[in-house]
Amino acid sequence: MKESKRTIVSVFGSSHPREGEPDYREAYELGARLAATGFVVCNGGYGGVMEASARGAKSARSVTIGVTCASFSGSTPNKWIDEVVETVTLVDRLQKLVALGDAYVVMKGGTGTLLELAAVWEFTTKGLMRSKPIVVLGAYWKPVIETLRVQLIHEGSIAAARAILEAESPQQCIEILRTRLT
Repeated sequence: MKESKRTIVSVFGSSHPREGEPDYREAYELGARLAATGFVVCNGGYGGVMEASARGAKSARSVTIGVTCASFSGSTPNKWIDEVVETVTLVDRLQKLVALGDAYVVMKGGTGTLLELAAVWEFTTKGLMRSKPIVVLGAYWKPVIETLRVQLIHEGSIAAARAILEAESPQQCIEILRTRLT
């Protein structure tokens, strides 16, 4: 019997939110909704948004994937990760997170999350990978995206300016992904 392909959504976001905080709760809800819709949650495997989205996915009885990095000595994957993919460097980790994802959800985060957002946006708009949905959840990245959109339009890159999809809630994010992936 042929195994059906899993649809994997890579979730990017801060490692800092803790249980009980709004960003943690939102990531948990996102993970639970992704799993309930049939998507596999993939993330960086550690704390914060990564832990919360994996924990939410596990609450809906889904499989989770964590892409870790040997360079982060002393760090261990969170307990809600089923499949650990260990990479050697941060660049390897980024490449694996991008390669595994059929879609990407970007939550509030710092420079690491910015790197992940920039990579998937650039790879998509330059045709370095097939077009995949990139959904930014919440208003946090809106000023950055709007600034870049203005420049991209000025440069004539209309498709690149339109590559980022915006969702105000985990539910809206799921609706976008359902439309784009199923």
